[in-house]
Amino acid sequence: MIQFVKMHGLGNDYLFVYGTPPANASVLSRMLSDRHRGPGADGMIWITPAASPAADFGMRIFNADGSEAMMCGNGIRCVGKYVYDRRLTEKTELIVETQSGPRTLILHPDPDDMSKISTVTVDMGLAAVGEPRSLPISQGVFPVIPVSVGNPHAVVFCADASQFPTDQLAEISVHRCFPDGVNAECAEIVSPTVIRMRVWERGSGMTMACGTGACAVCAAAVNQGFSPAEEPITVFLDGGTLSVTVYRDGHVVMTGGAVSVYEGFADANLMGIT
Repeated sequence: MIQFVKMHGLGNDYLFVYGTPPANASVLSRMLSDRHRGPGADGMIWITPAASPAADFGMRIFNADGSEAMMCGNGIRCVGKYVYDRRLTEKTELIVETQSGPRTLILHPDPDDMSKISTVTVDMGLAAVGEPRSLPISQGVFPVIPVSVGNPHAVVFCADASQFPTDQLAEISVHRCFPDGVNAECAEIVSPTVIRMRVWERGSGMTMACGTGACAVCAAAVNQGFSPAEEPITVFLDGGTLSVTVYRDGHVVMTGGAVSVYEGFADANLMGIT
């Protein structure tokens, strides 16, 4: 029996388990993330004891297709809510180990219930913005900006993000120029401090939101002179909004919500998971 909590950040949902991932964690994520045959999610996140005394917790992220991700901005906010709401910590400032290195979280309790966390601020570290490149796909050639926020992204600026074809994002995500795959974002500059974006995440497909993707888009927007550094940028995603600030040295800080949906159990034997 696997005890999990389904949580989401702006609709980007995961099944959270406290403990060390088993050897079949990839299979579990693939089966349990199935929205027709399992609880359904964009993947599974295992919250682990910290390996280093300098950190409070660790996290391992498995996508819906079973592949392992290095970092998840929406997921790490939910990690903060999980450990605080379940009394695994009383601290409101945490260091969480990820496959991309440690990340610092500031937890903001709900004003109506101080025992629960409603929003979380994450120091996402440095964003590395690469040189724009012309990417040939079946529908034409697109100017793409590669960005690393601990995981890889490809940002396409467009006139209308809501109308940008999702199949083109899917094609960018698996393009031969990105042999390990990439998270692909289309972004519309509504104003210097307002951006509308959508995202295709490698290993999960189209998702409601992507925290690292929002950080990548904002870093690219600042790099290209579309948005100012040192000022909060509101990012509208399909699942809601995030606030992202990109500093002149490339440092990125993100704030957004985290929501618990329900707790459940999955019987791996009944599902035929080995």
